[in-house]
Amino acid sequence: MPQSLEALADEILQHAKAAGLAVVTAESCSAGRLAIAFSKGEGASQHFMGGFVTYTKDAKARLLGVPREMLSSETAVSANVAVAMARGAVVRAKASLAVAITGVTGPDPDEDGNPVGLVYCAVARSDGGSRHLRLELGKDEPETLIEKSCRAALRLLRDFAFA
Repeated sequence: MPQSLEALADEILQHAKAAGLAVVTAESCSAGRLAIAFSKGEGASQHFMGGFVTYTKDAKARLLGVPREMLSSETAVSANVAVAMARGAVVRAKASLAVAITGVTGPDPDEDGNPVGLVYCAVARSDGGSRHLRLELGKDEPETLIEKSCRAALRLLRDFAFA
């Protein structure tokens, strides 16, 4: 059985604690699910700074500083937007690490025609380093797509920051 989101988040928090780092989330299609997972981990009050839920393009621009031109030219579902979300969260929260998710979990394609199941995850460090991942999960129930997206995002963060 795969490791639960909460267990993955707790594993990351333990690594963050050992390294003296703080984590923040920037979420769109997952609507705070990553933040919930982190909030349940041991040491969350010291090493989880909180999260941004930026469901709209306007929120991504205002709260995370994602360039509006990027949101227009690439749509909100792209690798560059995911990375910009993670970098914006690191800067605004003054965190060490950020994990971001943007995508389409349905039940219908988004307003720009991005298909259900297309998700980008990204991570960023306060030193400017970043990495992203494109997921093509296909059509499924929204909750299933959110679960798969969050699991991939947490693994990306763990492997990027603590491998």
